[in-house]
Amino acid sequence: MKKIIILIALILVSITFNSCGTYSFTGADIDYTTTKTFQVNYFKNNAPIVEPGIDRDFTLKLQDILLNQTNLDLVNSSGDLIFEGEIADYYIAPITATSESTAAQNRLTISVNVRFYNTKEKLKDFDQRFSFYYDYAGGSQLVGSQKDEAIDVIFERITQDIFNASLANW
Repeated sequence: MKKIIILIALILVSITFNSCGTYSFTGADIDYTTTKTFQVNYFKNNAPIVEPGIDRDFTLKLQDILLNQTNLDLVNSSGDLIFEGEIADYYIAPITATSESTAAQNRLTISVNVRFYNTKEKLKDFDQRFSFYYDYAGGSQLVGSQKDEAIDVIFERITQDIFNASLANW
């Protein structure tokens, strides 16, 4: 009797795992049998306000998220997946005002144009703009560590959005 219960439990566990199919904790929908590499071309800063270094930082951040959330290898050319584009906007604007007509809160917004090419599945190619923002107090200047934090928060969100648009199927 004990052996039958163990056998039934093993069968149920095996059916459960087989019905789940392939699952990725990152949500990536990649056929690793055909797609093995990715390439991230340098994202040039074409924003009207040029913040030095953010082009390099963004390119590295996008490479890092793809390396950390997939099993793909980074290559310099002839990648199965190709990411390219440019930083299109970098601007600060007031979003709320005080009774004295000064900014109570400001918003840093960064937008990135991305062209994605999937050499294995052309239907997944896209050309899209991704944008995110960081709000901070109107009385403070966005400099030093606060500026670095703002850019990190924005790039983290934009790179995750790019990952989801290009490789996640949900």
